[in-house]
This record gives sequence, C-alpha cells and structure tokens, in this order.
Amino acid sequence: MDTSAMTGEPVPVEVAEGDVVTGATVNLSGRLVVRATQVGSDTQLAALIRLVEHAQAGKAAVQRLADRICGWFVPAVFVLSALTLAVWLLAGGPTHEAVTAALAVLIIACPCALGLAIPTALQVASGTGAKLGVFIKGHQAMESARVIDTVVLDKTGTLTQGRMSVVEVITAGDRPVREVLRYAGAVEDASEHAIATAIAAHARAELGDLPAVNGFAALAGLGAQGTVEDRRILIGSARLLAQQDVAIPAALAEARTGWEGQGRTVVLVATDGAAIGALALADAIKPSAADAIARLHSMGLRTLLLTGDNATTAQAVAAQAGITEVIAEVLPADKEATIARLQGEGHRVAMVGDGINDAPALARADLGLAVVDGTDVALAAADLILIRDDLDVVPTALTLARATLRTIRGNLVWAFGYNVAALPLAATGLLNPLIAGGAMALSSVFVVTNSLRLRRFAPPPATDDFLTEHLNEEEAVGEKV
Repeated sequence: MDTSAMTGEPVPVEVAEGDVVTGATVNLSGRLVVRATQVGSDTQLAALIRLVEHAQAGKAAVQRLADRICGWFVPAVFVLSALTLAVWLLAGGPTHEAVTAALAVLIIACPCALGLAIPTALQVASGTGAKLGVFIKGHQAMESARVIDTVVLDKTGTLTQGRMSVVEVITAGDRPVREVLRYAGAVEDASEHAIATAIAAHARAELGDLPAVNGFAALAGLGAQGTVEDRRILIGSARLLAQQDVAIPAALAEARTGWEGQGRTVVLVATDGAAIGALALADAIKPSAADAIARLHSMGLRTLLLTGDNATTAQAVAAQAGITEVIAEVLPADKEATIARLQGEGHRVAMVGDGINDAPALARADLGLAVVDGTDVALAAADLILIRDDLDVVPTALTLARATLRTIRGNLVWAFGYNVAALPLAATGLLNPLIAGGAMALSSVFVVTNSLRLRRFAPPPATDDFLTEHLNEEEAVGEKV
C-alpha cells in the first residue's frame, strides 16, 4: 500500500490479512479485499477535512482598509460638498463661486483610486506570479507574508521527489555495476512494487533494454526471484537471502548497515547462490531544495522539517537540504497541533506541503503554500499555490507577496493622502472643476501605474547582502520593486 498521502511515508507498506488499511491510500499490487469499518464522516479522510475547516474558520478575517474607507468616504464627500455650498452662501460669496466650489469638491474626490488600490496590485501580482510559478489566491497571502518568520516544510513530495529512486549501487568483489543492474533490473521489471519499479527504471536508464526474465515469482514481504540468461536471480531483503542460505559478504553487510542508518531502503542481489551487489533506494530531495533553503535562510527565516516519516530518514533528508530542525513521526492531526504550538510561541508560520495529511497544517498556518500536483484538499487549504515543481518558488512567492503588499500600501497612502490634500483646496475655491477633473483622473492613473511596476518584479539572488539590503527593511523592498 502507498500510504504517503496520509502518513508522509514514501516507502510502500506491506499489508496482509487482518491488517487495517485507510481510505485515500493506494493499492500498488495484488488483489485487495476489505471490510469497511468506518464510512462517511467517520473515516480518517473526513476527520482531516474537518480539521481543515476548523483551522480555516479560526483565521481572523482580513480587514480591507479600502473597503472600510469607501464605506464612509462617498457619503462624507456629499456632506462636505453641501457644507461647502452652505458656508460660501452664508459667508456672502457669489452664488456661482459657491456652486463651483461645491462641484469641485464632488469632482476632485476620488474613491476610484481607493477602490483600485488593492485589486490592481493583486491582478498584476497574480500575472507576475503565474509567470514565476506562483498562484496567489487572495489578499490574505499578502498580509501574512509580511510577518512570516518561520517556514515549515513537509518532506515527501515537497522537499523530496515523492517517489523511490536508486541513489547508490555497490558490488561484491570485482563484479561490474552493470552486471548487478542488468540482473536486478530484469527481475524487477516484471514486478508492480514501487521499489521494483524504481530499480527497473534506473537499470533501463543506465543500460537501455533489459533481458527477459523467466520463472518470475514475487515473494511477499521479501522480494522477488526469477531466471535471467540461465541464471537464478534473487533480489530483496537480507531476510530473503538468509532464508535461501545465501551468505552476505562483509563489504555488502557493512554498506547495508550504513545505508539503513541513513534511512535508506536496501535491496540485495544474488545470483546462483552468491550475493553480488546491493542497491540503496531513497526518496531523493529535489535538486532545487538546498538552494531554496539557503535563500530562505538569507531572508532571515527559520526553517523546520515536519514529517510523518521516521526520524532517521527525516534527519538525513534535512541534512542534505540544509535544515537543522526536524520534527518527525508526526500524525496528520499532530501536524496542525505543531503549527499551533509554534504560533503560540509567538512565531508567524508558513507551511509548505502537498498531501492530505498536510491540509490541516496548511489551513492552520498563517500562510499556506501547496504544491500544484498535491491533493485537492491541500490545494483548497493553501493561500498560495506553487505551480512549478521547484522549491525555489517558495522564497520567490514570499518576496513577491511582500512586494505586492508594499505596493498596495503605497497605493492606499497615495489615494487617501491625495483626497485629504485635494478636498480642502477644492472647498476653499482654489481649484476649478476642470482642474479638479484632471487631478482626479491622474490619481487613478498613478495607482494603476504604481501597480504595473510589479510586472518588473524578479526574484532576487541568494546572497548575504540580500538580507541586509532588501528583506529585513520593508522600505528597501519597496524601493527595489
């Protein structure tokens, strides 16, 4: 069973009669007959969805400054225009000047700039983000990205590729690696097991076509056997070789112990009663992982690895990526609790994940980032969706969100400041309606033009100066954009 969507464990789990299996996991091989003991709202998947809904409901609603201002701005302008007319007339001013001043107040007032301040910036940022591999779901992401200080990453499918692959091969004595891959690939090519598929794919990539296998037999929980080019091949665990009275050379045994200490899955290969090689398989980290983590650190952000996988594997993956803090063997509900605990300690947390088991944590986090090829539940819970399967998109998404929020604030400051300055001038008769109309139009043009500057946004480099020059100072971020 492939249980990675629910547990985060990439290595398939062997199940037998009497074992409990969970809905939303995948049967990889063989016939599966199950008895449903929990259905509907009682299933584990339904429980996770309830956690997501609860976490989302717990988020504070984003207060849109522009909406609040516009709610009283238009009535206030009408009142100010009427007061202007009344004051001019009561002061004995000419009627035509009183009407002109009142009209100028109505014309120069620009709720349009206030109304455009947020949607124009979001629209431009959405287009820019799509080009860079980020889909922004709403204003919540902009607000949250500004204050993030901790980034929590899932392992399987997020930091790693989410599938098993051969990472190392050694042989006994002077046997060539190609011989071991040839025999192992030929036998495993006949199997449906995820580990077998990984070995066959690696062998085919290294050697091309593989020889045919005869007499293939899958040995449940142990491995497989078959005949290749008139040689009997065994491939599987050390337990399989022990059952067949095949001795494991000291070099292979030592390598096996070291690999298992690193959390890797070890497969041994024997031919005609003699062990000839060993293969190490792991869920390899994505090529962009180390660079992405370095960029996050250069932004002054703390990173943690949060996974349902075992601690040994998690520590090994974290070391490769450059992450020093690891929380492993965590159940789906406990992932959400971990995010809540970090928030309770005063941290503003971003969560990056892709699986069903990540969805509650994504919803609970101040900022949720989901990989686009993840589950629908994770995508629904996230604030940002990473369109590219490239972790470099994570720091890019955070910097783009911060830059967008800076642009929105600049738009609001301009739109509000313009009205505060222009309305008194119009009320005192210093602006005629023609000039007032031009100024009003220019105010909206300024907001749109300022938002369009986000089209020139480019991810900054991961350098030491990047931290001091651009990210710790919000002003520097605005100037750079």
